[in-house]
Amino acid sequence: MTSGLLEDASFNQSPAFGDVDLFAADRPLVDAASRLGLDAKALAACGRDYGAAATLDLGRVANEVPPKLRTMDGKGNRLDLVEFHPAYHALMAKSIGHGIHASAHDGSEPQGPLASRAVRLYLATQAESGHLCPITMTHACIGALNAEPALLEKWRPKILSRHYDPRPLPWWEKTGVTLGMGMTERQGGTDVRANITQAVAKGDHVEVTGHKWFMSAPMCDAFLVLAQAEGGLTCYLMPRHRPDGGQNALRFQRLKDKLGNKSNASSEVEFHAAWAERVGAEGAGVRTIIEMVNLTRLDCAIASAGQMRIALSQALHHIRNRSVFQRRLADQPAMRAVAADLALELEAQVALVFRLAHAADRAASDPREAAYARLLTPAVKFLVCKSTPQVVYESLECLGGNGYTEDLPMARYYREAPLNAIWEGSGNVMALDVLRAAGRHPEAALDTLSRLVRTATQAFNVAPLAQALERTLKSADAERRARFLCEGLARIAALAALVEAGSAFAALYGETRLGAGHFAQFGTADLGLHETALMDRALAA
Repeated sequence: MTSGLLEDASFNQSPAFGDVDLFAADRPLVDAASRLGLDAKALAACGRDYGAAATLDLGRVANEVPPKLRTMDGKGNRLDLVEFHPAYHALMAKSIGHGIHASAHDGSEPQGPLASRAVRLYLATQAESGHLCPITMTHACIGALNAEPALLEKWRPKILSRHYDPRPLPWWEKTGVTLGMGMTERQGGTDVRANITQAVAKGDHVEVTGHKWFMSAPMCDAFLVLAQAEGGLTCYLMPRHRPDGGQNALRFQRLKDKLGNKSNASSEVEFHAAWAERVGAEGAGVRTIIEMVNLTRLDCAIASAGQMRIALSQALHHIRNRSVFQRRLADQPAMRAVAADLALELEAQVALVFRLAHAADRAASDPREAAYARLLTPAVKFLVCKSTPQVVYESLECLGGNGYTEDLPMARYYREAPLNAIWEGSGNVMALDVLRAAGRHPEAALDTLSRLVRTATQAFNVAPLAQALERTLKSADAERRARFLCEGLARIAALAALVEAGSAFAALYGETRLGAGHFAQFGTADLGLHETALMDRALAA
């Protein structure tokens, strides 16, 4: 008898999570795509691709075998190459094949190009987050290159290619390229105006000398960098190869040893009179890159929502297949309270990030949508990205001790969870950017807030909070209370997004997130008879 039990030691363990249609099983996502008129059939194919067991395993391997920097060969010749495991390359080929790097710009998505791409990014993140760094940067760099049309036209065919080409060749010899960026320096960090890297004019190009403290995805074919020119801080495009085909003077010093994001190489780099071309007007570096930053910040929010979703999916899958005290965990009242509360949070945040993507799609033609995107992008990034570590942790705890082991993916998800809140501006930066957006366009900001309040109040009375936000915004204490303003705005926007979506859970979200007596921990809210519906929508059984 004992021998038989040992041979079947895995009984009452949940089966491996995989071969799941990550799109169709996610009812909040399906509803968002339907509202925006997106191609559900194509998105379901994408969901099956990223939810395949083989794809999920690529994510595991790419993180277990991280990239390695080779600065020189055995005879002392500079290489400055980063070697990746084939799993990383397979993920890159998949995501470029799905057009996540360029579909918003190539005319292939006539209906909501940013929103449709956002769905695929949300799905791809659930398979593996790290490889999406160069995917996001390539997508966003097009926003900055619009400031230099002739340069964009030269690079555009290679950028829009659906072929992933990792070969270390001059960009014009490749079938497709990726773009990266290097903005921050060790002495300045977020304060890019403190950059000391110098650009010296050399006729039709410049030579850049200096360093960057963080430059992720160093195997990209070119990088947008900021450097000080005679006329001030300016943006430049720096290829990995000079026009004569020789290697450009980028010298990688080391790869960062990060908490998570192990599959993605993040480097420290020096420039030794590196060849580069100006992007935008001299002295307008910050203005040039702001279009790029808005796109990367939106991606941070979308990807964080995807991280929450895959963690919660793993948790729901486990509790539906694990029994304790003669009942499935999913039928235990305390566990249901936690899982449903997590699902409610995700319900709101999915509605919010896709409402923001929709605003970004319409911003060029609708001033009110442009005002929404301008004010809400930093606020949504703040709320969604800062919520992710807690949601992922609570999902991890649903698996008990198994969740804390490296044999399952939850530990990797947890290490990854804080990153998007730091990338492209940490929490305080986002909160201050909300203040700046409101200060530069006060009438548009107040109009946006009032419209959000009118919508949200259909489900829950947010007028007292909105009045407090407005008083604080106009007070001398606004900067100290910036996080209160930022989160309050984002919570009202999340409730309004649920109302616009016709969600049956809008009032519940208002009561549990904005009502009196709300506690901080998931599982403390009384969701009553809504528990089963919320859990089933998060991961269709």
